[in-house]
Amino acid sequence: MPIFEYLLVNKKKETVSSTIEAADKLSAINNLRSRGQLIKIEEKGAKKELSFSFGKKKKGAKTEELVMFTRQLSAMVSAGVPILRSLNSMAKHAESANFRDTINAVIKDIEGGMSFADALSKHPETFNDIYVNMVAAGETGGILDDILKRLALQQEKNSSMKKKIKGAMTYPIVLLIITIIAFFILMIFIIPVIGKTIKDMGGPDAKIPLLTEIMLGISDFVVSFWYIIIPIFVGSIWLLIRYIKTPKGRVKFHNIIIKVPAVGPIVKKVAIARFTRTFSALIGAGVAVLEALDVTSRAVGNVAYEKSLKEATRRVQNGEVLSKIIAEQDNLYPPIVAQMLSVGEETGQTDKVLVKVADFYEEEVDTAIDGVSSIIEPVMIVAMGVVIALVAVSVMGPITSMAGQVKE
Repeated sequence: MPIFEYLLVNKKKETVSSTIEAADKLSAINNLRSRGQLIKIEEKGAKKELSFSFGKKKKGAKTEELVMFTRQLSAMVSAGVPILRSLNSMAKHAESANFRDTINAVIKDIEGGMSFADALSKHPETFNDIYVNMVAAGETGGILDDILKRLALQQEKNSSMKKKIKGAMTYPIVLLIITIIAFFILMIFIIPVIGKTIKDMGGPDAKIPLLTEIMLGISDFVVSFWYIIIPIFVGSIWLLIRYIKTPKGRVKFHNIIIKVPAVGPIVKKVAIARFTRTFSALIGAGVAVLEALDVTSRAVGNVAYEKSLKEATRRVQNGEVLSKIIAEQDNLYPPIVAQMLSVGEETGQTDKVLVKVADFYEEEVDTAIDGVSSIIEPVMIVAMGVVIALVAVSVMGPITSMAGQVKE
């Protein structure tokens, strides 16, 4: 049988590092559960597999579809329906062919002797690390139905937060796009016609205001080089988005956005809500602390917090207390997070305490987004109005003035 190396904190609060022989990793975790809080476990001499896939990336299931699948599977398992029978039923009623194929592949692997969690892990585009780790813990502890309920709740909370953020961003972005399109239409089609009218009415010696000359100059430039300006403008945006998606660009973008007034505090609250929600779900499912921290670090969605949690993982492995580590990083975590985490560690109810923190920060995110949205929307409308008014004044003013001179 394979040998597993483990690190745990026993009931005397002592850190124990040793090995255990077991049929598989799940059996080893189950045997160690009664000895204390498991921090880390891995097979001795095991090597991580590297994947070098250059094919088309497989598309995962929609969040709503995955939540429904998880809730229904939880209900069926809770009612005593065998996992294979439950999955076969779910596959028949899957909305998308892609998700149906994924479920059928999971069924085939389970029939071949693989555990449910291991079968899910072969489809990371649909079932992420959080999902797989929680299912593995549920299988080990015999509480898969309860774990699936927690998973569905966690997914719903994350989905709700994403929708809220996207909804808040949509209106200002639409207004910005409309403003840019309106600007180009004015410069290319309307200003040249009005400029010609001004010159025809005023003659070659007409005195044109400076603002009008600037607008006419910009219009002439845009009309002459629109086929260069527009591709450069669109290409620059495309390149910026591509750069942000690179590891280096992602780090720079996250470090900048976290310092932006009004936006930065929201980004922090979102990251803290994700950290506490994900970590509490994993700990509550019985996942080892180090593994839970490692998985959570990849789910927070911000490089600064990801780096912070990876550092916390290293220090916890060396025997330090997580709440004290979090307390030291007061630039990222408000005191309440470390204080509540400390209470959870002392009472042995870290998962329940952090759920309350997650609920609090999710409400804070909702309030902050509503506040920023109520400011951004009128500001964007005023900005768009100012641009149009500026153009109107610069070109209509001279026309009105010249018309008055003609009457005289």
